[in-house]
Amino acid sequence: QVQLVESGGGSVQAGGSLRLSCAASGPTYRRYCVAWFRQILGKEREGVAAMSTLSGYTYYDNSDSVKGRFTISLAADKNTLLLQMNSLKPEDTAMYYCASGAGVCGRWSEYKYWGQGTQVIVSS
Repeated sequence: QVQLVESGGGSVQAGGSLRLSCAASGPTYRRYCVAWFRQILGKEREGVAAMSTLSGYTYYDNSDSVKGRFTISLAADKNTLLLQMNSLKPEDTAMYYCASGAGVCGRWSEYKYWGQGTQVIVSS
């Protein structure tokens, strides 16, 4: 059973930074692909960034919404997924989720295992 526990959310002013963490445990083969999603109030959950823990290759949302501002990475322990968020905007306000279990890391619809989420609030 995969367990994913997010932390690091909070309130920040526009232009600030936050770093989200996701502690992962469970079968390694179910964590080859890991990702961050977010759900803005009233909208569907959307993929933000994904990473292959085998190759280190990273994927980002195709839109320009987070490009150049968010960075996905693995901590040195290889079991903690990070999302560094810089130059935050009010429109980044959302619940952020950690996920794993996709067969193809860049296919958002394939993620099967989810954390409970951590709230990020960006004020103007």
